[in-house]
Amino acid sequence: MNKTITYFDKLKVAFHYVLPQLWVTRAAGWLAEKQWGVVTHTIIRLFIKKYRINMQEALYSDVKDYASFNQFFIRPLRDGVRPINQDPNALCLPADGRVSQLGAIDEGRLIQAKGHYFSLTDLLAGDAELSATFKNGQFITTYLSPKDYHRVHMPCAGTLRKMIYVPGELYSVNPFLAEHIPHLFSRNERVICLFETEFGPMVQILVGATITASMSTVWAGVINPPRPSEIQTWHYPAKGESGEIHLEKGQEMGAFRLGSTVINIFAENQVEFATYLYQDTAVRVGELLAHKVQ
Repeated sequence: MNKTITYFDKLKVAFHYVLPQLWVTRAAGWLAEKQWGVVTHTIIRLFIKKYRINMQEALYSDVKDYASFNQFFIRPLRDGVRPINQDPNALCLPADGRVSQLGAIDEGRLIQAKGHYFSLTDLLAGDAELSATFKNGQFITTYLSPKDYHRVHMPCAGTLRKMIYVPGELYSVNPFLAEHIPHLFSRNERVICLFETEFGPMVQILVGATITASMSTVWAGVINPPRPSEIQTWHYPAKGESGEIHLEKGQEMGAFRLGSTVINIFAENQVEFATYLYQDTAVRVGELLAHKVQ
């Protein structure tokens, strides 16, 4: 049964269309970097209380250890609180959050929400060759809410071959808007990372959103800001070549300054998702994502 959209729902959607996304995001980024001592620590405490964040998992549990809100938001965790699945034929989940959607890429389309699809080619910045690689593959979209741990990790060991920064909109990516704004993930700003792995090629995409002031990777640092108006592409050496960038399974690969979404894409007949995963499943870094197709 289709859910009826109310007048209030329509207003919420309309508000996001007219919201000055870039200016709001810039303001959020500026505020999140400020080091205002007791004011910053009070904001952090209120945030912890509102979202019931378990600071016992954090490497630094005292709010006074964080000079800015951004330092707190991308706080590292203590060793062992996110154990990594050690099965060599398995991939692990890259982020804390909830599964937004997962499944097969059907005729070059990915499902965003019930009744809404978006183009694989659009998502991959119009790169026809890259899109062809994943045409009939598998994907999983993980939504990170404000309460979640916001560092992103590797599902498996991989060698980075390409990174693409795609300028775009900054719509919020919460589940409500994913149901009501068409082509949301292929319209928003994003960082596309292509890895060669033992499970075939894999793309891991960091999707920006309203007040997601920046995204970073461990090899390039903060990608945005600045926000160039054109697509930017970087190429990297193959495995075994000088200067290669190789990350191990479970290793951190990037982070969000405020919440957003991670999309993972795999080629056809390479992986089979764990049977316990479905829409809205709560997930954590290191848990079982998929097995290699035998």
